[in-house]
Amino acid sequence: MEKRRFTLSEQEESLLAGCLASQPLAQKALYNRYKDAMYTLAYRITGDSDLAADVLQEAFIGVFRGLKNFQKRSTLGAWIRSIVVRTAYKVLRKEKPMQPLENVATDQVVDWGNYLDTEYLEQAIQDLPDGYRMVFILVEIEGYAHKEVAEMMGISQGTSKSQLFYAKRRLRKRLSQMTIVS
Repeated sequence: MEKRRFTLSEQEESLLAGCLASQPLAQKALYNRYKDAMYTLAYRITGDSDLAADVLQEAFIGVFRGLKNFQKRSTLGAWIRSIVVRTAYKVLRKEKPMQPLENVATDQVVDWGNYLDTEYLEQAIQDLPDGYRMVFILVEIEGYAHKEVAEMMGISQGTSKSQLFYAKRRLRKRLSQMTIVS
């Protein structure tokens, strides 16, 4: 069964064609179109601005080298996002190897309450251990399924679910310690 193919916009088709022809202006336009969102994703995963910049650079090198293999089975942005995620994971593994956790399968819904300071939440997420943070961001913020996260990270779905469970538990504990100033 053939996988679904996406129709790119005229602008994306033009950028893709220009990049495949190694046109510097098209490459710059493609980079400029996606760099901010991809840097944000890389920063959320790595928790470090320098590492995020390295991830962004390495990922876009991979994007330009791999464009000839882009089969339009997703949007161009989603395809680039998957390269950024894999690159960030590879960089994190070089920096600090992650230790797998026992399998704990749960899909608990977290009730964050009526008040939550965005900056505090962002900091709490950044303070999570790398594996927890990456799975939390990919599942809860980026909307990936555990199966997709497992494939991207080279882990089992159970490990993905386990790391999300422990990430939510740590966040819940940290956020419950938050004092609300009225």
